Amino acid sequence: MSGLTLVTFGCRLNIHESEAMRTAAGAAPDLVIVNTCAVTEEATRQARQAIRRLRRERPGARIAVTGCAAQIDPDRYAAMEEVDHVVGNAEKLRPQTWAGLSRRNDKRAVSDIMTARDIALPELDGFEGRARGFVQVQNGCDHRCTFCIIPFGRGNSRSLPAEAAVAQVRRLAQAGYGEVVLTGVDLTSYGADLDGRPRLGALVRRILREVPELARLRLSSIDSVEADAELLAALAEEERLMPHLHLSLQSGDDLILKRMKRRHSRAEAERFCVEARRLRPDVAFGADIIAGFPTETEAMFRASLDLIEACGIVHLHAFPFSPRPGTPAARMPQLPTAEIRERAARLRAAGAGAFRAFLDAEIGRLRPALMERGGLARTGQFAPVRPDRPVAPGTILPLRLTGHDGTVLAGTPVAGAAAPVLAAAGA
Repeated sequence: MSGLTLVTFGCRLNIHESEAMRTAAGAAPDLVIVNTCAVTEEATRQARQAIRRLRRERPGARIAVTGCAAQIDPDRYAAMEEVDHVVGNAEKLRPQTWAGLSRRNDKRAVSDIMTARDIALPELDGFEGRARGFVQVQNGCDHRCTFCIIPFGRGNSRSLPAEAAVAQVRRLAQAGYGEVVLTGVDLTSYGADLDGRPRLGALVRRILREVPELARLRLSSIDSVEADAELLAALAEEERLMPHLHLSLQSGDDLILKRMKRRHSRAEAERFCVEARRLRPDVAFGADIIAGFPTETEAMFRASLDLIEACGIVHLHAFPFSPRPGTPAARMPQLPTAEIRERAARLRAAGAGAFRAFLDAEIGRLRPALMERGGLARTGQFAPVRPDRPVAPGTILPLRLTGHDGTVLAGTPVAGAAAPVLAAAGA
């Protein structure tokens, strides 16, 4: 095997940037790029394990490690005998980095990410093997949550100018993508560094207005306390903005939220969900919640459990707390590992129950869905559906939801289903 291979861990932002690296690196001979994640210690462990496996499978290849874990701790990866190059998050998107990699004397090409001031991404026409497109409109984070290391891997918050964002969405729509996802590290901080300080809601409105050929626009994770009034108005009025909001909540207890240095209270999170559901009754919420944060008592944990029902969360991402070196939370009094795991399991069980109830309520509905690879489609609420007959990836079609197995809905395409919208993209 030869040529360029990309192995991606972590968030949707990394998915987007891996495609950008595919363009930037070009026809690199026998190069493997591992795009790492640093959100948890488990994510970094998985990346190191993958690097060792790749070396066994590709003994003659050059292995370059990049992404947040490599940016935060380049020495750790440079010390691995399996690794040939360590590339920083700013450098990985530049064609000249990959063109000159083999000529470098230093194994590392990693600059100070805090000096990054813009988003410099090549224009993309597609995403290999994916039915939806992604556009990175924001990067970095100006907040310093006590558990989070990501700002040190991504730098300060910076935004893609609206005209560039619109152009990239249009490019993907014209390439045949029926759905595009706007991504960012702190997506709802979009625009604070741009002239006039536009907000995310204005960007969403402009994209939908200026790219009428785009069928569906979706948002990645947002911070509810930063959601602006125009974004909520767009949720209410723009049918092409998908009714699925993934919220960075992290806890349901006010004292734990303060110790995390989150900027919202439990009451504010609940009010946001009530208001969003009033404006868009079919909206589905996802959320990130951490189990076992330092000093969390059983009562504090139960507040997080209760938040699932209080906010109507149906897509739950439950994380067992793991201390990240260099963060304030790593220096706080830690809970026993067994207790953290037990609470995370209870969170996941509660989330699974909420998801099953959500699926129950979907039976009998007619939902437009985007067909992905592997025989699954996704509704606007991001519910997985398996159609009862073959459908081409990239097709957006109405499905009558007929049942579920606890994790995936069953659906029947209705008469007059749409043609594959990704035929031009070859997805």
